[in-house]
Amino acid sequence: MAFGVMRAITGQGAYANLALSEGLGSAGLEPRDAALVTDVVAGACRALTTLDKVIEAASGRPLKSFQPAIVDLLRLGSYEWFSGRVPAHAAVNTYVDLARDVVGERATGVMNAVMRRVTSSAGDEWVQRLGAADSRAADALTTWHPQWIVNEYISLLGREEALVALRANNEPAPTTLAVRPGFGSVDEYVAAGATRGRWSPYAVTVTGDPSVWLRDGQAVVQDEGSQLVCLALTRVNAPNGDWLDACAGPGGKTSLLAGLQPDGCLVASELHEHRARLVLQAAPTAVVMVADATRPAWAQEHFARVMADVPCTGLGALRRRPDARWRRGPKDVDDLHDLQVRILVASVESTKPGGVVAYVTCSPHRSETIDVVSKAMRKRRAELIDAPALLPEVPSCASTPDGRFLQLWPHRHGTDAMFMALLRVPLD
Repeated sequence: MAFGVMRAITGQGAYANLALSEGLGSAGLEPRDAALVTDVVAGACRALTTLDKVIEAASGRPLKSFQPAIVDLLRLGSYEWFSGRVPAHAAVNTYVDLARDVVGERATGVMNAVMRRVTSSAGDEWVQRLGAADSRAADALTTWHPQWIVNEYISLLGREEALVALRANNEPAPTTLAVRPGFGSVDEYVAAGATRGRWSPYAVTVTGDPSVWLRDGQAVVQDEGSQLVCLALTRVNAPNGDWLDACAGPGGKTSLLAGLQPDGCLVASELHEHRARLVLQAAPTAVVMVADATRPAWAQEHFARVMADVPCTGLGALRRRPDARWRRGPKDVDDLHDLQVRILVASVESTKPGGVVAYVTCSPHRSETIDVVSKAMRKRRAELIDAPALLPEVPSCASTPDGRFLQLWPHRHGTDAMFMALLRVPLD
């Protein structure tokens, strides 16, 4: 099962979380076996760039010289060895046998030779050997991240904290729900066995199949960081009136904002029709439209509060998307930057004087966060509000170098690495 899912990810471009969900949903595995498949696949995806370098070093051959199916088998076997799950002989024998079953007898010789070489040294010994000449390269190998992500984290946090933050991306995220105000009670969920969230008054964490907990639309799956940026937007002073969720799909934030809107209506805009349908399911009381946030389908200066949760690289959610770190690259950051600026500028133009825009992105990368806000503010006048001051219960959430930006981190707060800037439109 793990091999089949891995082939779907690397060979067909499937996303790891979706491929795992689909594969396990039809397999009927016992919970223990399903957990094993999840750990092996997610772990191999997280460590993929490190595993690939080890496989090349162990085999003395470039990865492209192997059949793709053999590469995936080597990745899975190497990860199982590195994780300490199985002894060397078990890792070798298991994946030699699997190669015989899924590729053919001719594959067993290669698998046997490379896996024996991989298991001749522990994972940390391989990393030390491969990164001996370059400390940054060693950091990338140790933390299972591409070099460009490591460099960005170090520039933001300094090396010591960056390594802690990068390793936190390798820990699976808990399943967190947002209990919609007015629709459900956190106390009821806690009484039923859920655990109260750490920061958000609407958060609970659950184990097992989350669908069991999503009864009658009382809650949606939503990271606590996403709940906190919604909460901050509702706490800031702003005029009465309608609210806008400018990039609403798939609807998690829309659902929470709909329960927090005291007057007026919540308009939810989504570019893609299939995602707009998801928004309507999550927030049936919202006014949902298929529209382009860069070309507003509404009057300028209309909304009192605007949530602009823009498309981004998702580098802040690497705990949940183990394959995103090698699917994305610096070019993706550059390509998204201009779109993010245009959405933020249009959001400011859509906000009435005295109103507030929340610029939100699930990425800590400077080019998707502070740089976007700075460029947008050069195009449209706006006042930067102290966002961390609106969440005094959440420590160490101010970004640098300007402490008025909010930056959450998995290693500090147990949330996704959500960024938020709050901008007030001037009255004159």
